[in-house]
Amino acid sequence: MSGETTITMTGNVVNDPELRFTPGGAAVANFRLASTPRKFNKQSNAWEDGESLFLGVAVWRQQAEHVAESVQRGMRVTVTGYLTQRQYEAADGSKRSSYEIQAEEVAPSLLRATAVVTKANSNTLGASRQPQQGYGSQQTQGYGQPATADQWSTRGRNDEPPF
Repeated sequence: MSGETTITMTGNVVNDPELRFTPGGAAVANFRLASTPRKFNKQSNAWEDGESLFLGVAVWRQQAEHVAESVQRGMRVTVTGYLTQRQYEAADGSKRSSYEIQAEEVAPSLLRATAVVTKANSNTLGASRQPQQGYGSQQTQGYGQPATADQWSTRGRNDEPPF
């Protein structure tokens, strides 16, 4: 989008994503993301937390379903998208603003965690998605569902790309 304010934010997910559908059937997942800066205080010889920044995140369409299945409260994620502002009137009559990221990408942070990535089957959505058969890890490594198959493998299918 031309003229939009692009933002990338890494932080902790404050609440489990809420998945909803528009009247037209488009999926949207919403969650809040918190980022707290830390600075080292040389005088006290200790790390100190700064003021936290909280932003809402909206994720659309198939990625919204992926986020709802993979992201949980407390996870550290990186979100890239466009910053939007919404103005509203509070219950006391005062005018207020809220800010939200319209996400283009949501990814787990691997700073203090591991993740197993499973390619989604683009023909199925939501709870009906079933893992494909193959070989791969049987472990859950922090984010998402347990990996039961390596869906990106080309074993026995060298005539097609793995995606």
